Amino acid sequence: MKKYLAFILPGLAILFLAVSCSKENNEEPDLTPKDINLSAAAPVAIQSSNEFGIELFTKVTESENENLMLSPLSASTALTMLLNGCGGDTYSQLQGTLKYPAGMTISEINEAYKSLVSQLLIIDPKVQLALANAIFYRNGFNVKPPFLATMTNDYKATVEGLDFAAPSTLTRINKWASDNTNGKIPEVLSEISGDAVMFIMNALYFNGDWSYQFDKSLTDELPFHPDGGSATDVTTMKGEVGSKVAYGNGFRAIEMPYGQTNFTMVVMVPDETLSSLYTSFTYQVWEQLTSDLDAQPEFGKTIVTMPKFKFSYEKYLNDQLMSMGMIDAFSPGSADLSGISNSQIYVSFVKQNTFVVVDEEGTEAAAVTTVAINESYSPSQPHQFKVDKSFVFAIRERTTNTLLFIGQVVKPEQE
Repeated sequence: MKKYLAFILPGLAILFLAVSCSKENNEEPDLTPKDINLSAAAPVAIQSSNEFGIELFTKVTESENENLMLSPLSASTALTMLLNGCGGDTYSQLQGTLKYPAGMTISEINEAYKSLVSQLLIIDPKVQLALANAIFYRNGFNVKPPFLATMTNDYKATVEGLDFAAPSTLTRINKWASDNTNGKIPEVLSEISGDAVMFIMNALYFNGDWSYQFDKSLTDELPFHPDGGSATDVTTMKGEVGSKVAYGNGFRAIEMPYGQTNFTMVVMVPDETLSSLYTSFTYQVWEQLTSDLDAQPEFGKTIVTMPKFKFSYEKYLNDQLMSMGMIDAFSPGSADLSGISNSQIYVSFVKQNTFVVVDEEGTEAAAVTTVAINESYSPSQPHQFKVDKSFVFAIRERTTNTLLFIGQVVKPEQE
């Protein structure tokens, strides 16, 4: 009898454990977003970053008819790091480009950044969010200690002096980008100019599972209608998922949450074409849209069909930033970067590399912004929502409305 009990009791224990886990797994998940306690200046800084990001995005789309994605948060962070080293007109121009109010001090801007990021990274344990900063400068180049101190203390930046002529430096910088984007952006530089003295960099990585995942068994090849092209079958997800739907002037939009719902994806589908949407797509339109979504108390069930997509994108942003007012910083003769060094230096380029993949389980997205500085010598029935044409997508944190990523998908299967 004891022999039988020796087999039966462990079996009962395993059965009890399995039942307990099953009950636990069937419990409704907590889908309440956690509040972020911000400094007094932080809401203004977030609004500035979003406004800057929307304008930058629309300017990039003017010359692009392909899949693209930018990270407003990554770009504004890297350029705000640069702002700490600017003086005179170069400072005021960049401050205006970033949409910071004229009366907002650099100390307030830096404090707002710290207040937001320190909490943003840990607000949802179900979502992986990582943000890293770096300053790589050429050995022997004299960088002012106060600038490096701010980068280290306020921006937690990696600060390294490197031999820019050595091949290992290119490897080091690219490895930093890869390590801080989970390998999704393995290269941001293919060469280092002989005039280069510094790279100011930000890396942003996001990985979140949908709060309501799509049923993989329903994924199918369905027609998609790209702007300016013929309909083609693409791999399309389908599911009855928790979401919020809103309508604007010339578009319809859906918001789908990740994790505990702090982070969401907002998809905007134009009534006509992307170009017609962009003619009236402004920061104010985005604010109204997100306000309408936030006014809805909960995520109702909607049958959503939406293509899976995955792509990488690289864009030099000099022209767009200059058109937004950042002019002197790019000019060897006019740039005032005296907060960084007494040497005659200027911004040679601002570039962003991004990556995104969206599937039935969730979304993985990454961005690296590189600022290169050179030395100048001289319930009832669910509604249906179909994403079956070129569309805009964005990822934001809901409680602060921080815009992390925004992009367009013209052809979902174009990598």
